[in-house]
Amino acid sequence: MYWVWMLIVSLIAGIIFGPLARLVLPGKQNIGLGWTILGGGIGAFIGGLIAYFLDVKDTDGPDWIQYLIQIICAAIVVAFISSRTGSSKTA
Repeated sequence: MYWVWMLIVSLIAGIIFGPLARLVLPGKQNIGLGWTILGGGIGAFIGGLIAYFLDVKDTDGPDWIQYLIQIICAAIVVAFISSRTGSSKTA
């Protein structure tokens, strides 16, 4: 049950972590908002798993380390999606 709940929360977190991931990436990502949110959700889920296995979740107050791990993973996933689906324009 924990994994299903984490998946749902991660997809919702993708709304926030996806655009944050794009902010930390250098350059322009030629992907749409849907891909950004999906990449953020996937990255948040992967980051949540990493945080779970590193036992950094469920601390007192906000889980800043978990959020940082999730944003880093979201940035990696968004960069990967951008390299695969983004349209490249050459001048």
